Formats: sequence, C-alpha cells, structure tokens
Amino acid sequence: MSSTPPKRLWFVIASVLLFTSEVAIGMWGHGWVRIYLGDVLVVILLYVLWRSVFPGIPRQWYVLPTVILIFAFCVEFLQLWGFCDRFGITNELLRIIIGTGFSYVDLLCYVIGILPCYVTEAVLKASKT
Repeated sequence: MSSTPPKRLWFVIASVLLFTSEVAIGMWGHGWVRIYLGDVLVVILLYVLWRSVFPGIPRQWYVLPTVILIFAFCVEFLQLWGFCDRFGITNELLRIIIGTGFSYVDLLCYVIGILPCYVTEAVLKASKT
C-alpha cells in the first residue's frame, strides 16, 4: 500500500488554502493583489473544488479547465450586462461573489489562472496511462 495521500486529499487541501486566500484577499487585499491576483486564483479555486468533489479524470484532459474558463467568462460578461443591478441583488456578499464591474483584464487573469489547471490535468492524464 502506498504511503502517499490520495490525489483527492491534495485537492481538498488546495481548496481550503485557496479559499482562505481568496477570503483574505477580499477582506484585506489592496492594489494589484485584490484587482488581479484574486481573479487569477478564483479559477484555480473552482478547479480544485471540482477535483475535490469529482476526482475522476475526463477522457479528454482539457475539458474541465475549458469548462471552468468558459464559466468564468460568462460570469464576467454577466457583470458587463449589469446582472446584479438588473435583478436587484443588494446582498453585499452576493455582489462580491458575482461581481459588479466588467474588465477585459479580468478575462486575461482567468486565462493566466487556468493555465496551471491545464498542466495539472495533462500530468494527471499522463500518469494514469
């Protein structure tokens, strides 16, 4: 029996650490940390959360990161559309989670953040075969 922890455990630990980081950035972050780093990390957080719950590797290694990137882009374009205001969302936490300000730079941050997820999926797929 192997003494290394299962991959799922690593994803759970990463989820907790990234979530804690995102909360800290949201509460105390300023400047580029809040503006850019939070957006880079959020797609990684979504990825490790998904892998924590569903550790199986899809047949095509690129599917999960691509779906997460599309989801992040959709949320960003909902901000452009004014989703929170149009639906009267006044809860401060929900407005922070959904976001209220569109930025093309955010889209770039999501792309940068998803790159390690693509690498991770490719490595996991290669190690499985």
